Amino acid sequence: MLATIKKSAMLLLAVFGFTVMALAQTQTVTGTVTDKKGEPIPGVTVSIKGSKTATSTNAQGVYTLTNVPSDAVLVFTGVGVTSREENVNGKSSLNVDVETSVGNLNEVIVVGYGTARKRDLTGSVASVKAKDFNKGLVTGADQLIQGKVAGVQIINTSGAPGGATTVRIRGNSSVRSGNQPLFVIDGVPLDGRSARPGVDINLTDAPGRTPDANPLNFINPNDIASMDVLKDASATAIYGSRGANGVVLITTKKGLSGASKIDFSASAGVSNLFRNYKVLDASQYRAALKEYGLTSGDFGGNVDAMDEITRTAISQNYNIAIGGGNESGKYRLSAGYQNLEGIIKKSGFKKYTANLNTNFKFLESKKLGLDINVLTSQTTENIAPIANTSGFTGSLISQAISWNPTHPLRNPDGTIWIKDAAIGQTTINPLTTLEAYSDVSNLTGVLASVSPYYKFNNDLEYRFLYSVNHSVGTRRTSLKSYINIQSIEGKGWANYGNNELTTQLAQHTLNYNKKISSSLNLNAVVGYEYQKFDSKGTGQSGQGFLTTDVDYTNYLQGSTQDSRRSTSFADPISELQSFFGRVAFNLEDKYLLTATMRADGSSKFGTNNRYGYFPSVAGAWNISNEDFMKDGLFDNFKLRVGWGKTGNQEFPAGSAQERYSFSQGSYQQSNVANPDLKWETSTTTNAGIDFGLFKGRLSGTVDYFNKQTSDLLFNFDAIQPAPATKYWVNLGGDVINKGWEVALNALIVKSRDLNWNLGVNAAFLQNELQNYVGPAVLTGELSGQGISGTRVQKLENGYPLNSFYVRRFLGLDKSSGISTYTDNGNSFFYIGNPNPSTLLGISTDVTYKNLSLSVNLNGAFGHEIYNNTLNSVLNIGNLGSRNIAASLLEGDIQENKSNGLAASSRYLENGNYLKVANATLSYGVGNIGRSIKNLNIFITGQNLAVITKFTGFDPEVNTDKQIDGVPSFGIEYIPYPSPRTFLLGVTFSL
Repeated sequence: MLATIKKSAMLLLAVFGFTVMALAQTQTVTGTVTDKKGEPIPGVTVSIKGSKTATSTNAQGVYTLTNVPSDAVLVFTGVGVTSREENVNGKSSLNVDVETSVGNLNEVIVVGYGTARKRDLTGSVASVKAKDFNKGLVTGADQLIQGKVAGVQIINTSGAPGGATTVRIRGNSSVRSGNQPLFVIDGVPLDGRSARPGVDINLTDAPGRTPDANPLNFINPNDIASMDVLKDASATAIYGSRGANGVVLITTKKGLSGASKIDFSASAGVSNLFRNYKVLDASQYRAALKEYGLTSGDFGGNVDAMDEITRTAISQNYNIAIGGGNESGKYRLSAGYQNLEGIIKKSGFKKYTANLNTNFKFLESKKLGLDINVLTSQTTENIAPIANTSGFTGSLISQAISWNPTHPLRNPDGTIWIKDAAIGQTTINPLTTLEAYSDVSNLTGVLASVSPYYKFNNDLEYRFLYSVNHSVGTRRTSLKSYINIQSIEGKGWANYGNNELTTQLAQHTLNYNKKISSSLNLNAVVGYEYQKFDSKGTGQSGQGFLTTDVDYTNYLQGSTQDSRRSTSFADPISELQSFFGRVAFNLEDKYLLTATMRADGSSKFGTNNRYGYFPSVAGAWNISNEDFMKDGLFDNFKLRVGWGKTGNQEFPAGSAQERYSFSQGSYQQSNVANPDLKWETSTTTNAGIDFGLFKGRLSGTVDYFNKQTSDLLFNFDAIQPAPATKYWVNLGGDVINKGWEVALNALIVKSRDLNWNLGVNAAFLQNELQNYVGPAVLTGELSGQGISGTRVQKLENGYPLNSFYVRRFLGLDKSSGISTYTDNGNSFFYIGNPNPSTLLGISTDVTYKNLSLSVNLNGAFGHEIYNNTLNSVLNIGNLGSRNIAASLLEGDIQENKSNGLAASSRYLENGNYLKVANATLSYGVGNIGRSIKNLNIFITGQNLAVITKFTGFDPEVNTDKQIDGVPSFGIEYIPYPSPRTFLLGVTFSL
């Protein structure tokens, strides 16, 4: 018996010893799974070979696996990735890169107030990751995805560095409220405005209103990890009153687990004029004078004024980021510097950014967490004297392109020529404008958020988010008194502006994700959100300064008392209180259902309509997961359908309330209250198909949408006698946007050394105003000699928004050379649509060993552009004093020099274009020694070529010619020209 006990004891000790040895040889292994370009891949399953122990990578591609034997083999698998095995060999950190195919269904997409796998989406959502962003000189985040998403049109409305963009998702839908989408950064909805003060030199022959800046300039594009575009109402209804124009979710880069790592990038480049107007050179001008029998106008010189005001601009861009951490805390600290010279002399853009992104986990359970994000920026713009509303005399571009090429710009002694009677006292030398004009804007901003959260268990998480977005803009603008502008000469002019813009957000969300049974998964979120918007500013201007030796803005008190003007404003504080919820069911990974509801209460609306309700519902069927499709042609085949309502409240705060203002020393009512004013509402139906074939090598989506916008917000002049000047109402009428979107991605060649990817997206759009019962509304105000104040766009039933409404030009009369029109020009017609019927984007990349080439093209078709520049700046009447368009001499009929400048279809041009937007050739050097990792050298070209019949600087144009807030679209007027840029750069890690 004793012997048996001894043997048993010895056996137990042996078993215990082996167990201890085995446990001692197990460990926790963490790491990151990336693709071959270093981009993290979420949703990859990581398992121990031969066991049931497994986990999956999170949104940052990070995994943590416990109790891993030191000699184990880890298996990495997932949809859209090639399986890979790696030996642990006792390591606690194991990073791997895997081969990927297009259309990874486990890719995590950011949606409103959460994330979802691509395979679980029921709405129309497109995602663009950092590796697929447009390369080159980018100041605003929206430029990163130009041409990348079907149905999204992004236009650089100015070639100036830092200039604004026009962004349209599935077309224009509002006649008065904003048409820009809502941008959300790391869960924080943005205001959509810039604190940069505006400038409108509204004096005789003066420049006028300068273009806006891009409100997204404060973000460093190098800090962005992904941009997800929510297009249909089933995806955007969770944003309620601000989701009618689509939503763009920007996710910034986060710190990853592992040793601290430094990422560095640098680039430098040169930019030149992309395209120029075709005007006469000196010899052609002399020939034209002779042809028209003019004996004056030849001053013996040979100059190119556009060449004199432009330059080869130098750009520099530097970025550094430090990141790392572990399970308890991760961080990423980055800094950036961008210095871009404009191709117009004296113009430029500088940006400094510093961003901190951290995540901490507390308690032994790691259930308590804290995210802190801080984005800071300082931008300085040197703004060129180019305006949207100037006459031919006031803007630098009009002065240069219309300059008589035979007249010297400088006197014989090298000084700048200013004026003489021979060429006209009001002819402005563009070099004088460059010398006399100064316009500098400084914008300082911070977007800070703190977000504590607590995971009650694996299924339930509460999160609180508080953020402040504060920016301050100052602007100093002056024109020296020696410039020969009638209202400025001898007096000068100066203005100082200071604006502040503050948005606060408090947000509570409760997320629940539970696998209810083996076949049913539930994902739900409920939340409350409060936002507060505050905008105010001051300004001072004056004339009559005593000396030009000092910057006028430094001694505004030196202006004459009768010219001095002080202004200030404080928009009514607007508040938005919201309750929202979403529930999503996934049954057997085949049948998906998503429903959302949001209730928004806004102080902008009338007391009888403070709250709006925005529901949506969407369903999807993963047909490829059905048994009858298991061995079929498709790897993935999903049918989606959705319906929802969204709103638009992008109009001035206080518009529904009785408002008062100070004017000319009096206090008077400026706005009539409307207690019944309500939301502008868009109802969208969407149906789509997602598919994948050939083991993920070909994937795509096809969507059909129909969007109806009603209760159109608009403001009118109050009918007199009335106590105020403005009155806001909801117009009767509907704006209909409908169409098809197609996106295809293909891995055409896949081999050990050679890979070729191709992506194509296209949208086919229709826009129409229906059931309109309001008064005639015109917009699109032209500027320039003889046509200032003319409006060429009008709202009308059965026509697209912003349709051109002009005389029908029939040609030049053969005998008189005078323009002829239908009904002698007394009748106007709807001729021309500025809204493209087709949008196209093409992206391709080819990799051979370490060499890679990526090319991106975008285009728009089926629309017209009104060339206000040809109409008023380069007309035949200039001949003898200023320059003209070369095309005026190309016809068979000689145009009469006294031909009128009437606005007509003569100046409507085909706006179709296909542009090689950017191309990058890069070489992956790899690691150098033990310190430098993933060294990559690249060269990038932007605006390389364009195919178009448009005769202006760039068919990608939209000069702001709005009237009292009613937007215009598709008009070109002496804009800042687009640059062609070449960059040489390097990236590496330490």
